[in-house]
Amino acid sequence: MNNLLNFEKASGLMPAIIQDAATNKVLMLGYMNQEAFEKTQKEQIVTFYSRSKQRLWTKGETSGNFLKVKEILLDCDGDTLLIKVKPTGVVCHTGSDTCFNEVNQGKIAFLQHLQEVIRERKLQPSENSYTSKLFGKGINKIAQKVGEEAVELVIEAKDENMNLFNNEAADLLFHFLVLLEAKGSSLDEVIDVLQERHK
Repeated sequence: MNNLLNFEKASGLMPAIIQDAATNKVLMLGYMNQEAFEKTQKEQIVTFYSRSKQRLWTKGETSGNFLKVKEILLDCDGDTLLIKVKPTGVVCHTGSDTCFNEVNQGKIAFLQHLQEVIRERKLQPSENSYTSKLFGKGINKIAQKVGEEAVELVIEAKDENMNLFNNEAADLLFHFLVLLEAKGSSLDEVIDVLQERHK
């Protein structure tokens, strides 16, 4: 990508659109010179060139609300960046989630967060974690739990108690995510299959 960047066309400063990788919300717009871009690439934490301070500025250096890089994309003209991030806190200095005063939430995005928590419980087991204990019992037990939860959901589907039905659906979805992690798969890969089938 580096050889496609055109900082000269942008008078040395390139716009960098910052987007939440999970919710797809645009969080803010900043500017990068080549040094800021290279620092961002190296450290995987967003660093801008501050036009007011006339220096490199790592977002979060005073607030602690860093922007962890997930992906960097370059536009077709080579003079604008799209950086997908995982924010560690609010983004705007006003205390708002975004610099456009939008709420940065998405319920579907919570599933991606839950996947990360499940992965952490697998890689860094905790004695007090149900999920860690489940991983410790192996793939057969995890698969069995998915089967049990599926049966319980079917049973609740025959009744009229929506609260119980939703709870069983949540149990099934959680254990399904654990099974995906145990198999080295992810929700994204399953969605890819669904998208391919939908064509």
